[in-house]
Amino acid sequence: MTADPIEELAADEVLGPVVDEHGPVSIEPADDLFERLVVSLIRQQVSMDAAAAIRERLFETVEVTPESIVEADHADLHDAGLSEAKADYVESAANAFLTREWGRDAFAGMSDDAVEAELTDIHGVGPWTADMFLMFGLGREDVFPVGDLGIRKGMDRLFDDDMTRAEMTDTAERWRPYRSYASLYLWRAVEG
Repeated sequence: MTADPIEELAADEVLGPVVDEHGPVSIEPADDLFERLVVSLIRQQVSMDAAAAIRERLFETVEVTPESIVEADHADLHDAGLSEAKADYVESAANAFLTREWGRDAFAGMSDDAVEAELTDIHGVGPWTADMFLMFGLGREDVFPVGDLGIRKGMDRLFDDDMTRAEMTDTAERWRPYRSYASLYLWRAVEG
């Protein structure tokens, strides 16, 4: 019998009160992996509100499939709110999905590190974007996106300490193998 991630984290002396306050959370794989990667690319270094507006305009402007993105006019991508760099990133991701024939089966047998290595080989995809894909695309349960500002704020709030990324990663080991769930609670601790 496998352990319940929420029960395990509720027993943690630091994270437990956040679990109690916010209740159960879930990590589920996305229906469409390419769309999920595009959403993560859109969210890079912008506010959640700005990202939501760009996402809405992009999804209204083009069909968000690898084929449609490759065929899309860059002017349409810009009109939807993508910068020149992000339009290039989205197009690079589309090309990778097409040439590498990525789908759920392609990633199923890969470790988190292997998936990250594949993704960060794409122009514009860094560790943060790969972590978001692992969590929200593939539904992997043990990802700790230490590069995320919300995660760093959550760690600072819960541990009342200005930790380095290495210290945060070491501290988060206490939540293995459910660090993705812990990350959701860290975000909630900051968002309220």
